[in-house]
Amino acid sequence: MKAILLREIKSFFGSPIGYLVIAIFLLLNGLFLWVFEGDYNILNSGFADMSPFFTIAPWILIFLIPAVTMRSFSDEKKQGTLELLLTKPLSLWQIVNGKFLGAMLLIVIAIIPTLIYMYAISTLGMPEGNIDLGSTMGSYFGLLFLIASYSAIGIFTSTLSENQIVAFILSVFLCFFFYFAFDGLATYLPNAENLISSFGMDNHFKSMSRGVIDTRDVLYFVSITIAFLSLTVFKLKSLKN
Repeated sequence: MKAILLREIKSFFGSPIGYLVIAIFLLLNGLFLWVFEGDYNILNSGFADMSPFFTIAPWILIFLIPAVTMRSFSDEKKQGTLELLLTKPLSLWQIVNGKFLGAMLLIVIAIIPTLIYMYAISTLGMPEGNIDLGSTMGSYFGLLFLIASYSAIGIFTSTLSENQIVAFILSVFLCFFFYFAFDGLATYLPNAENLISSFGMDNHFKSMSRGVIDTRDVLYFVSITIAFLSLTVFKLKSLKN
């Protein structure tokens, strides 16, 4: 698994992909949070918190993570190297986990510089240092689980087609569905609104953003991640046979 992980990281940073992903993520967040006028502008919000960042980050990642993961297995299939990869003395789980952790690590690297936002907001607060650390750290924790779920979905869709664009579109659709669709559906069924919303990522991410880590939220994201990684292994097993 370590060999696959290192191979993925070298692949990301051996081409413009890794640097481009980090630059786009930071640029989009920077523009929305500090430059563009609107609801997400921290300077105009009047509050010393990072809630605008944690509101837009999941939506940016819905497109960014599929762009990272779309090549995971699609490219292997297109180049004809998937069969060679599957013959290596590695289990399917090791191969999948290596690619999954490689994609996740790249996105985590992109998120680390946003800690500067927390320092800037803390400095701008009145009084200085007036920032809700519990809520902020809970939101970062939730964002890590969200990244894991998005990455697992992206890895799975990359096994469905050798066309990277198809894999990207499928991944964006599934990420959007699990993040937003259940909340949208819940509005049409008010009698079961809470139950239906509980199936969506947005509900559990917002719960973590309050600064309270509930085991139900953690289990939800872990279950989504494991489910899609398991589907990936199942798909590779069928290709191998």
